[in-house]
Amino acid sequence: MTRTYHIETLGCPKNQVDSDKLEGTLAADGLERADGAASADVVVVNTCAFIEEARQESVDAILALAEAKRASARLVVTGCLAERYGDELAQALPEADRVAGFGAPLIDPPPDRRPSPRPAGPAPVAVELGPRRPAPEMDLLNLPRPPSPRPWAYVKIAEGCDRACGFCAIPSFRGPQRSRPPEAILDEVAALGVEEAVLVAQDLASYGRDQGRGRRRIVPLVEAVAELVARVRLLYLYPSDLTGELIDAVVATGVPYFDLSLQHVSAPLLRRMRRWGSGQRFLERIAAIRRAEPDAAFRSSFIVGYPGETEADHDELLRFLEEAQLDWCGFFAYSEEAGTHAAGLEDKIAARLRDERLAELRELQDPITAHRRDLLVGRRVEVLVDEPGSGRTHREAPEIDGVIRVPERLVAGTLATLTVTASAGIDLVAA
Repeated sequence: MTRTYHIETLGCPKNQVDSDKLEGTLAADGLERADGAASADVVVVNTCAFIEEARQESVDAILALAEAKRASARLVVTGCLAERYGDELAQALPEADRVAGFGAPLIDPPPDRRPSPRPAGPAPVAVELGPRRPAPEMDLLNLPRPPSPRPWAYVKIAEGCDRACGFCAIPSFRGPQRSRPPEAILDEVAALGVEEAVLVAQDLASYGRDQGRGRRRIVPLVEAVAELVARVRLLYLYPSDLTGELIDAVVATGVPYFDLSLQHVSAPLLRRMRRWGSGQRFLERIAAIRRAEPDAAFRSSFIVGYPGETEADHDELLRFLEEAQLDWCGFFAYSEEAGTHAAGLEDKIAARLRDERLAELRELQDPITAHRRDLLVGRRVEVLVDEPGSGRTHREAPEIDGVIRVPERLVAGTLATLTVTASAGIDLVAA
């Protein structure tokens, strides 16, 4: 009898790509996808560990799936939480039958496919912060994956990060940046069978810098992917790497969508975060892009309550939002992460004050987003139909931003030119 699996994915789009790769390995081992956790023989939770809220969500999901699965089913915990807290997690959650870090097998392979015994030494999934990080048993980054069930797909072009942002622990468990060969990326895009490829990485614009001579190769990659699909979208761009050449390449794809990882706009606070930039520099860059492409859409995220954030810093961010008129914004409460630079900083921000600042920022931004959506009423737009009744223009990233409600008759995967007839919150209606 064929065994079945169910994968629950938490966290960012990069985790979704990992789940797709894991799905490919399970299928290769002879398993089939179940209708849900309750009917699966193997239940996998791909966890997130970026901030405390994400860790709690992962633990809650593990416990919920432990309750939902059949008594005979195996529960496997993988992903960032498993990599960062492997032994500790296994002891704290006996409900899990296996805790598997990055690249560790989820199930025991058939006898004829088991690897030869490894010599004594570090475990294959151990993490070292440096170029000599041991290789995992499975290279998730370059594993094959099944075709996408949707007309779009995330494509991870690199793993890890070489930056040292004060608040971020990702390099400690994802390791240094490791870019994929461009040929492997292009082969994956071609095999996915999608109209839109969404390129993701921890540090997207630095793609290729680790492959020799420190040269970034993101622009030729974007151009090559654009030859294969109707749309190329880039998520998570550091503003310091947003060069004129990259801006031109993004605009040329026909998807002028700029997801800028700003985090704040106060120059002193950004230095404290170990980040580049200032509000004025960001405004100048956004204005230049809008001059080149008036239809450009902008998303960014901001951390609120970072140690040392003053009222002046907060007021500067409010002024920036008023002037920048970004299409989409995410605001996140600072989460202290063990081992990061910020964990040792003084001048902690009280939770109550932090939450007040969060509320004030959201209260300001929500009408800006609504206004940006209202401006599109009456416009002709090109919509990629994701599923019957729902699609997106270049202004909406999948699963993150609003959607376009479209006629049910339109077939998923088609590109349709429609007129926006109304706005409904962050969503639009087109016919």
